[in-house]
Amino acid sequence: MVIVTQTPLLTMWSGLFTHLTESWNNFKGLDPNYTTWMDVMEKHGYQTQKFGKLDYTSGHHSISNRVEAWTRDVAFLLRQEGRPVVNLIPDKNRRRVMEKDWQSTDKVTDWLRQEAINYTKPFVLYLGLNLPHPYPSPSSGENFGASTFHTSLYWLDKVAYDAIKIPKWLALSEMHPVDYYSSYTKNCTGKFTEEEIKNIRAYYYAMCAETDAMLGEIILTLRKLDLLQKTIVIYTSDHGEMAMEHRQFYKMSMYEASAHVPLLMMGPGIKVNVQVPNFVSLVDIYPTMLDIAGIALPQTLSGYSLLMLSSEAPADEQMRKTQRQPWVLSEFHGCNANASTYMLRTGQWKYIAYSDGASVHPQLFDLSSDPDELTNIAIKFPEITYSLDQKLRSIINYPKVSASVHQYNRKQFIMWKQSIGQNYSTVIAHLRWHQDWQKEPWKYENAIHQWLKAHPSPVAVDNNRTFSRYV
Repeated sequence: MVIVTQTPLLTMWSGLFTHLTESWNNFKGLDPNYTTWMDVMEKHGYQTQKFGKLDYTSGHHSISNRVEAWTRDVAFLLRQEGRPVVNLIPDKNRRRVMEKDWQSTDKVTDWLRQEAINYTKPFVLYLGLNLPHPYPSPSSGENFGASTFHTSLYWLDKVAYDAIKIPKWLALSEMHPVDYYSSYTKNCTGKFTEEEIKNIRAYYYAMCAETDAMLGEIILTLRKLDLLQKTIVIYTSDHGEMAMEHRQFYKMSMYEASAHVPLLMMGPGIKVNVQVPNFVSLVDIYPTMLDIAGIALPQTLSGYSLLMLSSEAPADEQMRKTQRQPWVLSEFHGCNANASTYMLRTGQWKYIAYSDGASVHPQLFDLSSDPDELTNIAIKFPEITYSLDQKLRSIINYPKVSASVHQYNRKQFIMWKQSIGQNYSTVIAHLRWHQDWQKEPWKYENAIHQWLKAHPSPVAVDNNRTFSRYV
């Protein structure tokens, strides 16, 4: 079994919704001793191997990324990324652009040739790729930030440039306040020409093409080793790419370009050339992996096995499996969004709630008539908005979760500030927001001081709470 992803996925490894593992941001991930599906499969006799990006446990990512997430409630607005740009290698023969990912791919194919081919027991192999993430932008400061869409002519020539559409934008004054915060911190509120926007999207597609080629190398190797016919291959991603939709790039959004990710499966027993219309989630990967291996599924998981949707097994056998819910939940608590964000997707509707459900107004989109998600109809359809909000609250007590995240952010920032002592003013002024911060450092330090003086949210709960108190 081979699973390839574009960066690690916390919910994929845990099988639980984010609030149940309290993986609030890129720094606060899973505990190192958390039992993942790969650990379970290893205990049941599988040979396991991982390559590439593996930052799903706590402690990863830059100081900037952590501080930006912790201070998202502070009353200031600072650019945290470089302006999105493109960079081209003018070489039609340059195939290996993201060399680090190619090296990881080489390790996978070498392992298949030298190790997997000789195993008498089943194997499960994981590869985490960085592409098609944007590349670092040195001008952004500490740890660089990543706002450069980078490729070569080899890949760019494969993109149908004339077919690329320019996304529609709302006026800045009409944007939802959380969207405006995201756009500003991502350095996207300035003027962009249509050529700039089209190039960013074209380069992103070229980066996707390079990613596809890496997956192709793995599938080709499996075929040459006569392993493909007995190996299930899964490809997915932890997020999409806004690519200038809604005046944003990167992720940290519940819009389709960011939240709607690819999920491809192939192998023995998997239906061929079938596109499944059902809503599925990354929490479904954990039970799917165990189901493929014939391992009993824990009752505590948030997701459902995908085999009932993808398997060629008879319908009556599939019906014996647990019926999945007709909705998916997504939540985000990290940087570039100044409120915890919760998305419920069911039928034609996408409902997005924020913070405590009262201080920030929600969004409602009818994707059947508004696929670009430009018209928030939450006020126009109050009954639907109320119904979906009640459904969301039945799944997760999101005001309480938001309060807990607020408390966590404040506590972590205080600990970090104390840890650097007299160097605080210098260190915080040289993070990714340095270009704005250093213009008025005392203003921003004072904003943080006022935030720390404020009382914690009145609905905040004890850090020693149990998971059941969130649901």
